[in-house]
Amino acid sequence: MREAAWILAAVILAGLPGLSFQETEAGEVREETLPVLKTREGGFVYVPGNRRDPFRDLLAGRDIPDKSAGTGIGQMSVADVSLIGIVKHGDRLTAIITAPHGFPYFIKGGDKFADGHVLSINIDRVVFRQTRERGIPLLRPKDIVKEINPEER
Repeated sequence: MREAAWILAAVILAGLPGLSFQETEAGEVREETLPVLKTREGGFVYVPGNRRDPFRDLLAGRDIPDKSAGTGIGQMSVADVSLIGIVKHGDRLTAIITAPHGFPYFIKGGDKFADGHVLSINIDRVVFRQTRERGIPLLRPKDIVKEINPEER
């Protein structure tokens, strides 16, 4: 059994060097052409040599919608967010919250969450209206208040 395995391995290894060379019609052996980078004035040019160009943009000319734009806070629960700041720009207030994974999000009045929405934003707190709990609609919506530094009061 061992001898058969050694003989099989020797036959396989003996055939491998022949795979990297091609014989032309004239009988000469040449090495298979590989992709190369050629230099020219101003930089390098990739010559694929009958292969797909890995540097070509596969999505060129296609309009891809940004799926991350509305999915961030729309899938979070109101109870899972933490208020870390409120910014005032002109007369508009924007709250900065973090989710359990730690990424910050900017929210404004009316933004929707998985189980509610932002009711109002004041200078020191954000009021959320929770309309669902674990996917089940509530008969009476709950208002959840998140404050900045509530221990200072």
